[in-house]
Amino acid sequence: MHDSVPEQRRAERSAAERARRRLADVREATERLDRLVTGLDDAGMRAPSLLPGWTRAHVVTHLARNADGLVNLLTWARTGVEHPMYASNADRDADIEEGAGRLAQVLHEDLRAAGDRFAVAGERLTDSQWSATVVARLPAPFPASNIPSMRLFELWVHGVDLDVGFSFADISDELLETAVALAVSRHLDRPEGPSVHLRVTFPDGREATWDLVGGTEVHEVSGAAVPVIAWLTGRGDGAELTGDVPVLPAWG
Repeated sequence: MHDSVPEQRRAERSAAERARRRLADVREATERLDRLVTGLDDAGMRAPSLLPGWTRAHVVTHLARNADGLVNLLTWARTGVEHPMYASNADRDADIEEGAGRLAQVLHEDLRAAGDRFAVAGERLTDSQWSATVVARLPAPFPASNIPSMRLFELWVHGVDLDVGFSFADISDELLETAVALAVSRHLDRPEGPSVHLRVTFPDGREATWDLVGGTEVHEVSGAAVPVIAWLTGRGDGAELTGDVPVLPAWG
């Protein structure tokens, strides 16, 4: 009975340490994105992104509002008072659409300020608060310690969507396994998707496997980490992968 208290504290400390390490990765990715966005003038912001129907300004606005939404979840974890990520999906979409019409300088300043708010909110959490349970847009609860990884992946995926020189190949080797795991997580236990036994090879020669459980037929797919991430996120067609590569459900 008494052993459970120190065990819980060790678990909380471990989760908090992982979250704080990931916050450092978020800071690095944020700084890189900031440098890329700084080079966009008004015409550059109005240009199409790689996401159908969205300009780069839409993507930048989405990244800013995503940071603020995750700040709401960090506040929830810190205070114990429920703070939904967004007021509603409709409000989220309206904010992105309205914000996309702003000048490039305003968009850049908004993105930078939102990133700063996220960093400050993350720094305020104690070890135990990182283990608090929150809920995002999907109803499944998860620990607050997942939030830095969520932000990092948003920065990676939408950094690619901006089409300003960042690609999944720019993810550091030591973070590639984390990136694949995050990409896989969106496809786990989706009954509308195919079942896939996925084997991924990393730059150092290591291999890892994941099982995406969906339909009854199992597809065997293998490949290097970078094209796997592109395929899983809908940013690549899987042509560089081997095996019976299926079409996956839409990302999100």
